[in-house]
This record gives sequence, structure tokens and C-alpha cells, in this order.
Amino acid sequence: MYDPNIKDFYERVGRLQKAHASGMGFEAVGTLGRSYSYRPKARKRFSFVAPAIFVTFSLFGLKGTIHYHVGSDIYQARVEALKVGEGFDRLGAVIMAADPVTLWVSAQLHKYL
Repeated sequence: MYDPNIKDFYERVGRLQKAHASGMGFEAVGTLGRSYSYRPKARKRFSFVAPAIFVTFSLFGLKGTIHYHVGSDIYQARVEALKVGEGFDRLGAVIMAADPVTLWVSAQLHKYL
């Protein structure tokens, strides 16, 4: 006995098998299935901004803490000693030079500690 809908049925089964083979599957409405877990994540455009800000604030916090702990005279003497050195010592002198932010952090630590 021939059923006229059998062709449509087998076409639908073929499409479902092809979809399952490519990783799709049935998911009930309101559930967190494979499509939720494996969907492509949106790429953040400025993912380097937050770490750069964190590193900058950490650097100024560290410099201010060192300035507070060793004192202004000793800190400046150590920076001058770095300026006389070679290679990366000069770069360290430029980075560790007492700037207004470092002095402000040191003053705040002196005021509150």
C-alpha cells in the first residue's frame, strides 16, 4: 500500500539526520542546551583597555608605596643610581622617577597610615 506522504516523511527524516550529524539537536523551549553552550561568543573589541588600566594603576600604586616606605631622599638617590647605570637601568630610572601621581599616592599613604 502506497502512502503519498511517505516521500515527505523520508525527506524530513533525511534533513533531521543531516542536522544531527552537523551538531544540531532538539532542545525544549526554555532549556539551556547545546546551542546555548556552544554558540560563538561575541568578540570584545577593546579587550586590552582594562588590563592596561589595571597595570598602570598597579605601577603607580607600587611606586607610591615604595616612595612612602623608603622616604623621598633614599628613593631619589636610588633613581639617580639607576640613571648612572647601563642599558635597562636607565629605562628603570625613567619608569621609577617620582612623578606627581607617585608623590600623591605616597602623601595619601602618609596621611592615612
